[in-house]
Amino acid sequence: MIWRFLTFLTFQLAGAVVGWYFFRPMSPLTGAALGGLLGGVGWFGLDMSRSVRLLSWLRVGDASDVAMRTGVWGEISDRVRRLIRAREQETTDCQNRLQDFLAALQASPNGVVLLDAEGQIEWFNQTAAQHFGIDASRDLMQHFANLVRDPAFANYFAARDFLHEALMPGRQSTPSRPVNLSVHLHPYGDGRLLLLSRDVTALEQAEAMRRDFVANVSHEIRTPLTVLSGFVETLLTLPLEDEERSRYLSLMSQQAARMQTLVSDLLTLSRLEGSPLPGSAEWMSMPALMRQLESEGRALSSVLTGHTGQAQTLVFDCLIQGEIGGSPHELLSGLSNLVGNAIRYTPSTGSIHVRAQILSDGRAAFSVTDTGLGIAPEHLPRLTERFYRVDRSRSRDTGGTGLGLAIVKHVAQRHGAELKIESIPGRGSTFMVIFPASRIRSFTDSAS
Repeated sequence: MIWRFLTFLTFQLAGAVVGWYFFRPMSPLTGAALGGLLGGVGWFGLDMSRSVRLLSWLRVGDASDVAMRTGVWGEISDRVRRLIRAREQETTDCQNRLQDFLAALQASPNGVVLLDAEGQIEWFNQTAAQHFGIDASRDLMQHFANLVRDPAFANYFAARDFLHEALMPGRQSTPSRPVNLSVHLHPYGDGRLLLLSRDVTALEQAEAMRRDFVANVSHEIRTPLTVLSGFVETLLTLPLEDEERSRYLSLMSQQAARMQTLVSDLLTLSRLEGSPLPGSAEWMSMPALMRQLESEGRALSSVLTGHTGQAQTLVFDCLIQGEIGGSPHELLSGLSNLVGNAIRYTPSTGSIHVRAQILSDGRAAFSVTDTGLGIAPEHLPRLTERFYRVDRSRSRDTGGTGLGLAIVKHVAQRHGAELKIESIPGRGSTFMVIFPASRIRSFTDSAS
């Protein structure tokens, strides 16, 4: 302010000097007074022009353009410019933080939808777009309840009770491939809502599998236990002939063996799921593996068909003169289940052909082809599920536990192999495990 006052006095003094100089011959005092007045008016005009420039600059708001550098107005413009730049920096920082926050929400595996107080969509991430089939260019500021016309969600949204979540089918859900979503609304801000959605299909399937597994295991064990307890009670309470006692003990032995097989298969599955993947350090002779499978297969066939007086035709062809890499115990367990299933489900007059060969692309195929009853197409996708049976009564009659193909699937996956199943009802089935070429080596390669 002192500088402003001094410049005002300087303008008046300069004007007075000029007026005194020019009006000196006539009236020096009048000239000085008039010059001082004109100097003050000039200073005021200049000051007004600078203020107008500052006002124009403030209206534009361009912090990079400095309106003036001296005087009070220059200091004001400089301070305003600093404030504008600081505010612009704060705005930029806020925008960057907002973009980072939205990017984090965009990367979320869960669906995120921001709704205003009216239930209109303000923002959503790509996961939510997939869950509900909404599009950013079309559905922003649309009422979410109008776009998602599911009765369960409509009731949940109308009740305004957001302490729990709601379950609804996903946009891509079909009867053959159901997709289930968990939707939870969270109020925030001034009446706004945060909607979170997650795909719970796998969780529900896992829970269903767990319930089915417990129920199936309980059922499978209860049946032989009931038989055993009945025979034990009979042996304890009734006087029996030696022949009857021997028959009862034989039946008890069969039921005990059935439970032992079930427990063994369950332990095998548990070990496969919980152990590290087999490495490439262990190698097993393919001809030796086929000989062992043939020995076990013929023994099982003779037991199952011995009472009929007929024998199944078993053919084992090993066209691989080399070794297969992996866990010998797992390979034997998985492949023997394929052979055993074919023998169990093929009539005594039928035939089973087991073959190991190298495919044209270098991979190795182990196949089991039978002339059994075959399997209807609707059963094929579920054959590898635990305890799934096409014919439950026949499975129990042949001693099957319903876990054999589940074991085969796990063994194949752990060795990088692919399980293929082809079947024609009334003509038989072919089960094939295709191993990658890296799992096969010739005897000459192993020797070198």
